[in-house]
Amino acid sequence: TASVAPTGCLGQFERCVLSALTAWLFHRTGIPAYIVVPRTAPRCKKAAIQAYSATLVPCEPSDESRAETAARVVEETGGITVHPNQEPAVIAGQGTIALEVLEQVPEVNALVVPVGGGGMIAGIAVAVKALRPDVKVFAAEPCNADDCYQSKLRGELTPNLHPPDTIADAVKTSIGANTWPIIRDLADDVLTVSEQEIKQATRLVWERMKLLIEPTAGVGVAAVLSEQFQAVSRDVQNVCVVLCGGNVDLSSLTWLTDLHGKAE
Repeated sequence: TASVAPTGCLGQFERCVLSALTAWLFHRTGIPAYIVVPRTAPRCKKAAIQAYSATLVPCEPSDESRAETAARVVEETGGITVHPNQEPAVIAGQGTIALEVLEQVPEVNALVVPVGGGGMIAGIAVAVKALRPDVKVFAAEPCNADDCYQSKLRGELTPNLHPPDTIADAVKTSIGANTWPIIRDLADDVLTVSEQEIKQATRLVWERMKLLIEPTAGVGVAAVLSEQFQAVSRDVQNVCVVLCGGNVDLSSLTWLTDLHGKAE
């Protein structure tokens, strides 16, 4: 009998890369997949998941609702949960990003990674610090969703108390119990950026680099352009920004009219 593998929804599952890939893998193997998705997720991300015959299960945009909904789906279907950012295998898999960067750009001095649930930066940090401890790893997140920054500042896991209000939808979730110790010990610093900075950075990449990134990826670019990053040691000259998503809901681009002038 086929088993059902719903993905847990406690973290960065809104990154369509992971959710759509999960749906594709189970579609290829003939195993039903249930993807728990916040009702506020962009339509383009939902469409990408449904294109691979996965079943979307809506939930409220909060960690509690995501956990409760995923648990209910598991109970009803008898499936297993594939956690999007706290699962060790997922963390390790995302760490291969660092392996590719170090191989292709050995002169790199630092990596800047947007952080939500923390699976991506945790995997990257483990790989980087094991192979090149001299290379710095920076987390980047919106000021409106700064649980990683607050956790680092306080020295303890400090999740967001309320659903964050940020255009970077894929990093609205908080870091978790498995990713926090790795980030605490291996991430060199956490950079926070405003909504305006995220929008401007996203537009900059669209206009100058001709790459269609989503605002979550723009968080990393905004961090590198921020005054906070300018204070980093001058030894950091070659910086890799992980552009972690390109799922843009074209119907939501009304925020572009709020920006004055052109990207600088």
